[in-house]
Amino acid sequence: MIPETMKAVQLTGHGDLDQLKYREDVPVPKPAAGDVLIEVSACGMNNTDVWVRQGAYGSDTDPASVSTWRRGRSTLEFPRIQGTDTVGKIVAVGEGVPESRVGERVIVDFSLYNRPEGDDSLADIDYIGHGRDGGYAEYTTVPSENAHATNAPISDAELATFCCAYLTGEHMLDRADLKEGERIVVTGASGGVGSAIVQLARVRGAIPYAVTSAGKEAALRDIGAEDTVRREEGDLVESIERVTKGEPVDVVADLVAGPMFNDLLRVLRPEGRYTTSGAIGGPVVELDLRTMYLKQLQLHGSSQGTRGAFRRLLGYIEQGKIQPLLHGTFPLSDFHEAQREFMAKRYIGNLVIVPDAKWASVGAPYAAE
Repeated sequence: MIPETMKAVQLTGHGDLDQLKYREDVPVPKPAAGDVLIEVSACGMNNTDVWVRQGAYGSDTDPASVSTWRRGRSTLEFPRIQGTDTVGKIVAVGEGVPESRVGERVIVDFSLYNRPEGDDSLADIDYIGHGRDGGYAEYTTVPSENAHATNAPISDAELATFCCAYLTGEHMLDRADLKEGERIVVTGASGGVGSAIVQLARVRGAIPYAVTSAGKEAALRDIGAEDTVRREEGDLVESIERVTKGEPVDVVADLVAGPMFNDLLRVLRPEGRYTTSGAIGGPVVELDLRTMYLKQLQLHGSSQGTRGAFRRLLGYIEQGKIQPLLHGTFPLSDFHEAQREFMAKRYIGNLVIVPDAKWASVGAPYAAE
């Protein structure tokens, strides 16, 4: 029986963690036409939710201004239930959706494409947890097309580590057209997107090199990094040339930017490709345009991914070609502590939120130390 109210975490405005309110009286949403209602069992965390909460996206003219994702074209309304990486079970359907979908175990493609199937432009894309409520709740509604049935032989908490990070990473590699045998340098490699790119590069037959902090090298080699470089030690260009043994770097997948940005362009071979979907080390960078045009480099901005990239990603999951990197789980009621741990970045992989009612069956075996 579906209850009238549910527990959820609502974002009530831009700011610090106090803007995230845990409530026990939020109305359970009803599926509109074309939607399904999902009983949530797990929802992964991601950097975008943090940046949206902080209003950290700036504007075209003022990088320090408070702005949400997509800046001046925001669909964010408060209160908003965030959470993109939703896994659960369909318990009801809206008009036009077959009743046979009830009972399906699903993983949610979080992208709201706003374009018909076959149009891969992401120019006006939105996402679940921003343009509409997401998975930091006991129930959520999503368009039926975004709820993908799966029998992947992993737990729901493990399944919830994939969507946002891995879809972002796969689209970055699509944008850079990474090919078999090519060498790719990945910054921020211990985070959700970075560790995803290391694995996804290997799926393509490419050779990934990870830029990371001390203590994470062995774990990154275990998931596929050919070698690692500590970003805080020595000259970055020399360090990368050493681990690649002087072989050319075809692609840089950068999630850090900041002071290392120009060095990353120096690392690339002539006609190399740079792709980014984040800038945790600083979004405002110095660019020597001569480096870019004399080397005939390509620079690609990337966010989210296409329907085709998601279907490809789900195939990788179900075939066991990529592995979940679940660092730990937290109950929904302990959301503030979960986000503090997430922002501290002391781990490899991802953290997952589990509704308290599901904790015994989904969360407890994976609880963070």
